[in-house]
Amino acid sequence: MSWRDLLRRRPSWRNQGVRAMTASEKALIEKIKQLPPQRVAEVEDFVDFLRARESEQHLTRSATKASEPSFAAVWDNEDDAVYDRA
Repeated sequence: MSWRDLLRRRPSWRNQGVRAMTASEKALIEKIKQLPPQRVAEVEDFVDFLRARESEQHLTRSATKASEPSFAAVWDNEDDAVYDRA
């Protein structure tokens, strides 16, 4: 069986929730392909850094949201209401 036959029998990626690449994603991949291996490693490190930073920011936002009910009694009281109006 040829690879073309396999592709015909395989379900469409679109039916499996995989989206097509955007033009900017394709352009970025082409630029990365033109880099020497050492620079590709730097790009990969930078992408890992960005993902880690995004993950940390998500954790911070989640922790802040989770702590709001605990602090509500401290923040929402008559003694401190004057600061809310300022």
